[in-house]
Amino acid sequence: MASYSASLRLSRNGEQVLGQPRTIANWLFVVASLVVLIVFVGGITRLTESGLSITHWSVVTGILPPLTETAWQAEFDLYRQTGEYRFESGPAGMDLAAFKFIYFWEWFHRILGRVIGLAFLLPMIWFWMKGAIPQGYKPRLIALFALICGQGALGWYMVASGVGTDLTDVSHFRLSAHLLTALFLLGGLVWTALDLRALHRDPAARPARLSPFGLGVGLVLFIQLLLGAWVAGLNAGHAAYDWPLMNGQIVPEWDESRSFLSALTHDPFLIHFLHRWWAWLAVAALVWLARRVRKADRKASIAIHTAFGVQILLGIATVMTEVSLWIAVLHQLVGALLVAAAAWGLHREGTRSIAAS
Repeated sequence: MASYSASLRLSRNGEQVLGQPRTIANWLFVVASLVVLIVFVGGITRLTESGLSITHWSVVTGILPPLTETAWQAEFDLYRQTGEYRFESGPAGMDLAAFKFIYFWEWFHRILGRVIGLAFLLPMIWFWMKGAIPQGYKPRLIALFALICGQGALGWYMVASGVGTDLTDVSHFRLSAHLLTALFLLGGLVWTALDLRALHRDPAARPARLSPFGLGVGLVLFIQLLLGAWVAGLNAGHAAYDWPLMNGQIVPEWDESRSFLSALTHDPFLIHFLHRWWAWLAVAALVWLARRVRKADRKASIAIHTAFGVQILLGIATVMTEVSLWIAVLHQLVGALLVAAAAWGLHREGTRSIAAS
């Protein structure tokens, strides 16, 4: 058998195609790791209420933070015009040192976004020019890069909802779109990398496809992630600090003057309650997925079990520590790792579906 270090591969119909699937897969895993990192930093940004500290979007000039005290004061003056500062800072307000702290996290979050864009774009161009991208994968790489660009736009769209208004937070709908797009990007990177790993092992391997079962698991997980994003956006983690009860009740009281649809999308008590208990449906779906792929890929099964087990414990700890910053941030980090593990399992399950067809 020819060495896999060579770039020549054969497609299923016998045509010669150039490609370096293993190298490209490793590159995509690196980008996926950066996405996990930015989700982690995004959690810090949200929990420290740093997101509105930069009130403008400057793609190029925004790379450098303020370098003089005058520049810092100008940025601080812009922030003091936001509803978050005017209505939440209290009578004493916020000093410049405290502003610099929250500014750092938002700046770092935006810089990581630019790093991810370049870490994807530049190697993709190089692989493309070298003819190293296997047949059929160029459109997928373009789509992944479009998601990265879309993330930047969604991030500013989210921030803009809290700038120049009397709102003290960004829109939880826009925040959820921003977070879920990042997690979808993460899943796409992992899935594509696994397809390329399979192609490295077998030049005739076909890309995995999402089975109806996998689609169901993905939907259950999507709803849980959406509820989690709304909990974050509405500060609903503070709705109750006891577990498994909420404020001493199994079902908490919520604003019954709202319609059910309005309460479902806006009431922090109801959304917190649903996020708690939908989690167990997500656990059941993930256990089922892990068992289905256990024989084919034991490591994927272990990764899924480990991720959701740690995630449940961190979720409970977040509540009972009254949303401790670092526990809550770890909850978001492990949520991203859970998405990666689920993508791994769903990919393996999709491969089984192809083999059975």
